[in-house]
Amino acid sequence: MINIYEDINKLQVTFRKTAEFETLKEAVEAVRADEEAKTLFTNFRDIQLKLQQKQVAGEELQEDELVYVQKAAQLAQQNVKILAMLEAEMALSNVIEEVNRILAQPIQSLYEGL
Repeated sequence: MINIYEDINKLQVTFRKTAEFETLKEAVEAVRADEEAKTLFTNFRDIQLKLQQKQVAGEELQEDELVYVQKAAQLAQQNVKILAMLEAEMALSNVIEEVNRILAQPIQSLYEGL
């Protein structure tokens, strides 16, 4: 019997060894070690999460909230360490998207010709 979870766990181990994961790990550690960068990023992430929760709850976002989150994002992205971390996260996201695309191929092939 096939146990897909064993294979997924093996993939997770391999995933942690990729250059993209290592780059993100180092970038996160650099932000964590820099108190200013850590504070800027934490503030931005907290604001972003609060606004996402409002959206999920169906609440309308106010103009001042959108301006505030944009300013927080600009401040965060002006920090070299945070910018490097975000770029590393994007590179890793590309790997994840490619894996998802490959995993979805068998499903897509089922629908070919319909």
